[in-house]
Amino acid sequence: MDHSIRKTGSPANARGVARWSAVVAVLAIAVVAWALFASHRAGAKLKDATEAQALVTVATIKPTPQSESGVLSLPGTVQANYDAPIYARTNGYLKKWYVDIGTPVKTGQVLAEIDAPEVDQQLRQAEADLVNAQANQKITGITADRWRGLRDTDSVSKQEADEKISLAATADAQVQAAQANLQRLRELSGFKKIVAPFDGVVTARNTDVGQLINAGGTGPELFRIADTRKLRLYVRVPQTYAAMMQPNLEAQVVFPDRPGTRFTAKLERTSSALDATSRTLLAQLIVDNSKNELLPGGYAEVDFKLAGEAATGSFKLPANVLLFRGEGTQVATVDAQNRVVLKPVTIGRDYGSDIEIVQGLTADDNVVLSPPDSLTDHAEVRLSKPAEDKEVAKL
Repeated sequence: MDHSIRKTGSPANARGVARWSAVVAVLAIAVVAWALFASHRAGAKLKDATEAQALVTVATIKPTPQSESGVLSLPGTVQANYDAPIYARTNGYLKKWYVDIGTPVKTGQVLAEIDAPEVDQQLRQAEADLVNAQANQKITGITADRWRGLRDTDSVSKQEADEKISLAATADAQVQAAQANLQRLRELSGFKKIVAPFDGVVTARNTDVGQLINAGGTGPELFRIADTRKLRLYVRVPQTYAAMMQPNLEAQVVFPDRPGTRFTAKLERTSSALDATSRTLLAQLIVDNSKNELLPGGYAEVDFKLAGEAATGSFKLPANVLLFRGEGTQVATVDAQNRVVLKPVTIGRDYGSDIEIVQGLTADDNVVLSPPDSLTDHAEVRLSKPAEDKEVAKL
């Protein structure tokens, strides 16, 4: 009985054990599969996070189109039409000065006097030397005339007569040398008075009574005089606009010390050559200052009115967008796939913190601010958030 029961129950138990074994095996496989899947997903996430952190974060800005008004604004420097330092031509001590800074002077007006006792003594000696040479000339001339008469009567030899005549010629030459030396010293004595070379105003006085004066410009300048009735205005024009700088081109000038007032300047000439360092053309303009409203040596903003199409296609950007490399000046932009595109550009005007790009960009470009030097073409980047953009723009 018992034997028959065991015989009939054995297959059922075997099937149950088999089912449980299958379930356990399936669960084990599922657990292993899930572990592998979770490990793979974690690895993928870690890889993505690592790659995301490795990307360079950049801030971008849209180019600002320049106004098409055709006005070219450039900084300029004002100088006097004539500006000359005044030096002494004779040695001595300053005896007296008659003009100070800001004094208008005329051509030939005495600015100061120099006490030069050595020159005075040399002048008196030269006068005495001339008297001595003239006396010697007189006696040698009389002697030569007498020996000529004696030679005509054959009373003396020709050799002796020629010697006396030669001494007379030497005496004549000594008189001429003494006269030239006396004239030189008289002119040198005349330099004891320092005079103005042209009409103008005294802009500097660097001497005082009793000061030792050295001639020939070896010492400091005594005075400086400037003719301010006309002013020369110098402007450096970018190469892009160099061809437009033609004579008689007019410009409007604004001075910081004359706010709200605009002056007219006329282009007189250019250097006809570009500076190899800055790629700019030096232009010289003339400003009428007959009313003495403007001061030389100052800063001015010069506005050239050009053709409207001259400004078309140019953009204004911060100066920190530029990359200077062997290929030339470039700007980094970001395309729709967040990849870098390096573009060669042509720079126009320099506003200091901003620059003008006249070629190489479009209004739809996303320009990278403060691009790192390691940035390469086609490199993937991460765009910063707007709050981060403000921080990058300050750099």
